Amino acid sequence: MCIAENIAKVRQQIQTAAINCGRNPAEVQLLAVSKTKPLAAIHQAYAAGQRHFGENYVQEGVDKIQASQDLSECHWHFIGPLQSNKTRVVAEHFDWVHSIERIKIAERLSAQRPAHLPPLQVCLQVNISGENSKAGVSLAALPELASRVLDLPGLQLRGLMCIPAPCQDPQLQRQPFLQLAQALQQLQQAHPAAGLDTLSMGMSEDLDAAISAGATWVRIGTAIFGARAYPSP
Repeated sequence: MCIAENIAKVRQQIQTAAINCGRNPAEVQLLAVSKTKPLAAIHQAYAAGQRHFGENYVQEGVDKIQASQDLSECHWHFIGPLQSNKTRVVAEHFDWVHSIERIKIAERLSAQRPAHLPPLQVCLQVNISGENSKAGVSLAALPELASRVLDLPGLQLRGLMCIPAPCQDPQLQRQPFLQLAQALQQLQQAHPAAGLDTLSMGMSEDLDAAISAGATWVRIGTAIFGARAYPSP
């Protein structure tokens, strides 16, 4: 497996999907999901030009960040479920959090963000398919949560994230992404000065559908690093 070749293929897929739906490919950024992958794989991806990496597990992510200080242009995104007892270390080390679903978590991240760092860039995770097993705020509760997060000084709310129920039909894949895009549009109308510009949606299996619905970050792991889970570093 050549990670550099895989990244090139994914970037080509992003470009093709964007052009096919009339979008500028530059509007879609690639987030390489490096959870459970060894540091060597991250270094290979970095050498191939990848700069944004996503981690699901707090301690594993922090260990990688601390061991990758030589990769000076890396940006680290936390994309997994976040418990209140782990907010401080995330606030101190990560650049983005995509998975905020509760105001308590947001308030702790804001309060614990070091003053010398820029505001933490955050997305609200929406349970777009209404699955009991999935994390995320409901669409009904989203406007209130967004309003409260926008008032927190240590955070900059950028947009929304979702992980829809698995689906193989490309047309059906698109529907929850369109719902999330509509939800973002409603927030943009309610808060026109907030700078809400982010839709974090789409993974290896539904990349094209997400881009056609307006994704600005696609979170790709398997197509870059392969399906095998390596031991954490």
